Amino acid sequence: AARRAWARPAARALSSHSPLNVLTDEEAMFKDTVAKFAQDVIGPRVRDMDEKMTMDKEVIQAMFDNGLMGVEIDEKYGGANASFLSAILVIEELAKVDASVSVCCDVQNTLVNNLFRFYANDHIKDKYLPRLATTDLGSFGLSEAGSGSDAFALQTRAEQTADGDFI
Repeated sequence: AARRAWARPAARALSSHSPLNVLTDEEAMFKDTVAKFAQDVIGPRVRDMDEKMTMDKEVIQAMFDNGLMGVEIDEKYGGANASFLSAILVIEELAKVDASVSVCCDVQNTLVNNLFRFYANDHIKDKYLPRLATTDLGSFGLSEAGSGSDAFALQTRAEQTADGDFI
């Protein structure tokens, strides 16, 4: 019994939180709003985008206009200042209608925006986060000869020189 005594305070603390499969009223409303957006705005364009192998610029703009491209970005930068769970809900609801649109939104929110949110200095945040939340689509490259899109097989490395630059 003494061995488990340490677990009691932790278990009580955990029991005060909602389970991950229970959404707050705000999260449920957000999820429903994104689901309606996906059905109304993206749904009618899916076949055309697939056939043309393009992403409709109006879909991307609509995601910006509805705050879906800066879910976790602070409001002072023009973002929604929502939680990571909210970002997950966005990605899930978009994917139910079009996986490509969902991936576009996911890359923006989890790879591009978070790079700036977590690692940029204030000057860089002030310059780029407002654009990433409202108008500018970010991207990243993950390919080189011999590795394709397998990140673990990439050979390119950045090395710091004596003067502090990277090559």
